[in-house]
Order: sequence, then C-alpha cells, then structure tokens
Amino acid sequence: MTDLEPILALAGKLAAPYDLATMLVEVVDAATQVLGAERASVWLYEADSDELVLRVASDIAPVRMAAGAGIVGTCARTRKLINVPDCYADARFDPRVDRKSGYRTRCLLALPLIDHQEALVGVMQVLNKRHGVFDAADEALGGVLAAQCAVALQRTLMMQQVIEGEKLRREMETARVVQMSTLPASMPLLAGYDMYGTFKPAELTGGDTFDLSILDQGLLAVLADATGHGIAPALSVTQMQAMLRMAFRLGADLETAFMQVNNQLADILPDDRFVTAFIGLLDPSTHQLRFHSGGQAPILHFRAASGTCTSHKPTSFPLGAMRLSSLPAAMTLDMRPGDILLLLSDGIYEYRNAHNEDFGQERVEATVRDHHRKPAAELASVLLEAVRRFAEGARQEDDITVVLVKRETPQ
Repeated sequence: MTDLEPILALAGKLAAPYDLATMLVEVVDAATQVLGAERASVWLYEADSDELVLRVASDIAPVRMAAGAGIVGTCARTRKLINVPDCYADARFDPRVDRKSGYRTRCLLALPLIDHQEALVGVMQVLNKRHGVFDAADEALGGVLAAQCAVALQRTLMMQQVIEGEKLRREMETARVVQMSTLPASMPLLAGYDMYGTFKPAELTGGDTFDLSILDQGLLAVLADATGHGIAPALSVTQMQAMLRMAFRLGADLETAFMQVNNQLADILPDDRFVTAFIGLLDPSTHQLRFHSGGQAPILHFRAASGTCTSHKPTSFPLGAMRLSSLPAAMTLDMRPGDILLLLSDGIYEYRNAHNEDFGQERVEATVRDHHRKPAAELASVLLEAVRRFAEGARQEDDITVVLVKRETPQ
C-alpha cells in the first residue's frame, strides 16, 4: 500500500486557506513531488468563454486554449485522464509552449480537475517523469491527487470571489458555503440501509462536519467536532476531512487512516486545538460496523429487538491531541434489522433551555424509542423538533450535527 504520510501531509496543506496564486503553486508542487515529475501546470476552466487558461507554468506567460483543443482541451472535454508516453508522436500535442519556453516535453499526464460535485475546475498537466514514463500506478495516484486539488482550487476560487467584495462579511459567508460544500451532496444508496445526515452551525461557520459515503472498504460514517466555533475550527475539520478521504481513497484500512490522520493533525494543529471524531466502516455483507472514536461520545446504538439504546465511550484520544504509535482494538457493532446508529454532536445533548437544563441523553433515547420506525430523515426531523420545543426560544450556542444509519427491516 502507498505510504500515506507524505500524501496526507499534502492533503492537509491543500486544505489550508490560500489565495489563488499561492494555491496554484501548492498544487503544482504537490503534483511534481507525488508523481516524481519535472514540471506541472494548471489550466483553469472558464465556463463563460469555454476556455482553459494556463495560470501556472514556471517561465511562460499565461496562455488561453479552447476546451476540446489539444491534449489538455481533450482532457477537459472528455473529463478523462490522458497518459502520453511520447508527446511529439501524438498529433494532439501542441509544441508551441515548448518553443516559447525552450523546454522539451517528453511525456505527460493530463488529469481532469473535477470537484466532488462533478464541476469541472480545470486540468492539471504533469510533465516528464524523472525516471521513465508515467505508468498505471502514477495514473491511480494522480487521480487521487487531482480530486483533492480540484476541491482545494474550487474552494480557493470561491473564497477569492468573496474577498474581492465585502471583505469580512462576505468572507464568513463564503467560508460557510465552502464548509457546506464539503458535506455529502446527497445521501448514498446502500441496499438494506437508510441513512441521513445534517449539519446546523451555531454561527455562519462551525466546527462540526460529517460524512456518509460508500467506499471500497464499505460504508464510511464520520462525525467530527473541532474545538471552538467560527472559521478556525471550520478549517480544522476541513483539513481532517480532506486527509481522511484521501487516506481511504488510497486503500487505507480503518486503523491506518485513523492513526495517520491523527498524527498529521498533531503536527499541524496548534496545541490548544483538536478534533473529536467518530470514524466507522460498515460491511454491508456482514452488517458489522467497526469504529474508532477519538474523544467523541456518546455513540448510541438503538437495538430494535429490545427497544433500548446501548451507549459506547470513546476508544482513543481526540484527533490531533498527540501523536499515536498504536491503537486499542476497534469497537464492533452488529447492525440487526431495525437497529440505528446515532451520531449526534454536543449541540444536541448540551442544548440548554431558559431554565439552564440540558436536553441530555435520556431525552434523545426517549425520542428514538418513540419514533424509531420512521425513516432516518423523518427521525432526524423529529429529534431536531424535540430539541427546538425543549429550548423554548433559547439561542443555539453550539453546532448541531445529526448522522443516522438505520438497517431496514425486511418487509
């Protein structure tokens, strides 16, 4: 399996807040480092003109190209990776850039930059592998890197648009949009399961995040909560989510992903920052869910057969609190028909009403017992409405995140 340490370090770096020029440089540096190439360049797609604009290349002026023209344009139009082992033998290759720069391109990888919502951001072109030509392993690794770079560039482009306007207010609004854009655009479909997730920040941005996605390793369920409120913790959970997604896409197992993401966060987060996080993988063939919980609790497992909830404690320290060299064994839950995994952030349990009372775990469990037969989305709505009624108009002080995974009962 690929050594994840340098890859996750890049993922964390690309999740940091940069201006466009700096982010483009970071993307190019990442591509050359990870793929062992001499050079790289980024062509950003402009939808209004249907053109690609070369914004990064070491010693040449910006160049514009119609989408569909040349290797880069073909990559943009087809949205497919192109591996050219001999550029001058490929009729699509345009040697004009070489002539302007005096550089000779031997081989190249053209990688479409498509964000997680399937929007075309541009094309990354990686030139001249230092030893030989790009192979299938480079294509696989390049695809993972391109996906991460696309999200990073899209986030930076969105942020730049805001900063050019009303600086402080618009910056916070865009940070919210960026954070929300990292959440699942829709709930994954998995036979025999019903799931739902939602995030309601206390301010424009928040320190919570969640993920529900189907991977080769199974169904990934994540709930994370960074210390504090506002844009700083939002960036912390964005970094964690970026590194975690890349680790799993590179084939990491649960333990490897948890430990290496933790260790990267321990290196980059300030001493007073950490992230509590539940990270679980459900095997739909065995209906077993294995998880590690870094400081995140309680983890509730509603058992339909008994109509009761089992509460589980954290399995490890919060992510980023310290580097880890080993982990205790993962917890395993057997998801039987009608069972529900409930991942709820502190904003639910600690929501206080005008009488300074917390909503608390008992009210959560009572709500689930009374409404567990409802679909996951309806159950989440009922739970949020119960919190709202309990609050009696009291202000939301903490971020609220709800993630439910329910095994359906056969009809």
